[in-house]
Amino acid sequence: MSSLSFFCDLAEATTPLPHFWEHTVGSDHAPVALRADWQKQLERAHRELGFRHVRFHGLLSDDFALVLRDRKRHYYSFFNLDQAFDFLLSIGMRPFVELSFMPTVLASGTKTVFNYEANITPPRDYKQWSKLIAALVSHCVERYGSDEVSEWFFEVWNEPNLIRFWDGTQRDYFKLYRYTAEAIKNVDASLKVGGPASAKNEWIEDFVNFCDRNEVPADFITTHYYPTDGFDNVKDTELRLFKSQRGIMRQVAEDTKRHAAGRPVYYTEWNASSDPRNPLHDEPYAAAFAASAIMEANGLVQGYSFWTFSDIFEEHCLPSIPFHGGFGLLNLHGIPKPVYRVFELLHDLGDEQSLVDGLHETVDCSLIQKDSSVTILLTNHTTPGHSIETEQLEIRLENAREPVAAYVRRIDDEHANPKRLWFEMGQPEYLDRKQVEQLEEASQLVTERQRFSYRDGIITLKTTVPPHAVAAITIKFKPKTRANA
Repeated sequence: MSSLSFFCDLAEATTPLPHFWEHTVGSDHAPVALRADWQKQLERAHRELGFRHVRFHGLLSDDFALVLRDRKRHYYSFFNLDQAFDFLLSIGMRPFVELSFMPTVLASGTKTVFNYEANITPPRDYKQWSKLIAALVSHCVERYGSDEVSEWFFEVWNEPNLIRFWDGTQRDYFKLYRYTAEAIKNVDASLKVGGPASAKNEWIEDFVNFCDRNEVPADFITTHYYPTDGFDNVKDTELRLFKSQRGIMRQVAEDTKRHAAGRPVYYTEWNASSDPRNPLHDEPYAAAFAASAIMEANGLVQGYSFWTFSDIFEEHCLPSIPFHGGFGLLNLHGIPKPVYRVFELLHDLGDEQSLVDGLHETVDCSLIQKDSSVTILLTNHTTPGHSIETEQLEIRLENAREPVAAYVRRIDDEHANPKRLWFEMGQPEYLDRKQVEQLEEASQLVTERQRFSYRDGIITLKTTVPPHAVAAITIKFKPKTRANA
């Protein structure tokens, strides 16, 4: 175990830390928004973690029954859409509307993806597609009002740069985008539309150039990135993660911001991996990754939508195993995983960040100020296969007011890790009520005292952080008065 030091002068100017990671969170596909358990989990995530929008696939797919066929004609039914959107607004959230996939009655082909057979082909008639988009958006404006819907985001398709999700060319997608954007703006010019919703940070520059050259509206840029992107032909998830690069999430966000040419950037999908059955998603590893990625993205993006908030996820199947490596912050039973708890720690942070001196290959240290307290956020993380060990840290804060208390909350193998208890239970596939309660308790963040010293305006504290772990140390001060403000 090595020892390292970090230093912060609390008198220096701070930089903003907007909670951009709370702007949006991801989900599966539209029909799950009608499930009571999904709704309960989303309401909890909104209440405890502060998420403001939710994004899901398949709003236009056949299983959501928005476009129906009656003999030789087709017509629209917005009943299910209303049920989903009404619920979101009732809990204080809004949709980040992904306009996908192709209704069969409008499709030019039969290729599909996922268990729910989402059609991925371009429209047979782009004017009919435009008519559908105009009808959908007009309905939303009539039902919810222009002021409300102008706070939403309309995103065109999902990952059209991947043949798995778009059976057309880039040119075909740009045509689809143009028809969609113009249909939306013709309903109400104040509504926001963007794209290209690409995987792997691709198509951004081409998309911006197309929109600028052809005067096509694009109010924002969306894309996706997972650190395992680029290793699709490698079957073993651990090897893919081994090859991925620590810090890659910041690098790709910098590239996207540059290519966006001043437009707001929203990452509408990201996670520790793109594998829906990765054991690391359920473990402290994912929490350390998420905290590190979020802090690295500050100043580069306006929204950072984690994929997904729940393991209620039907793209391939809906497993009954409580911890099966799903994407969610919450498992099937609504039990918070370690990554959920890191979003809880982040939600509690203030919005002013101080500069911290000190570098290490695996440890990151951030300091965020809030009212009469500061929180030191520590992560010890790297990708699998790289060297990592428990680190002994000393942290020194200068120009500090006299503290009245300090405490630490941890996420690691020993803390906020319900999967560990599930293993001790014998890995039951079906949980009873008592087991759910025990696992919920095991997931909780525990507040422990943090020892420190204070002398002549300097706070010094020591702590250890194990591998793939997060620790949040909060120091509370006496409130400022006129005399000491």
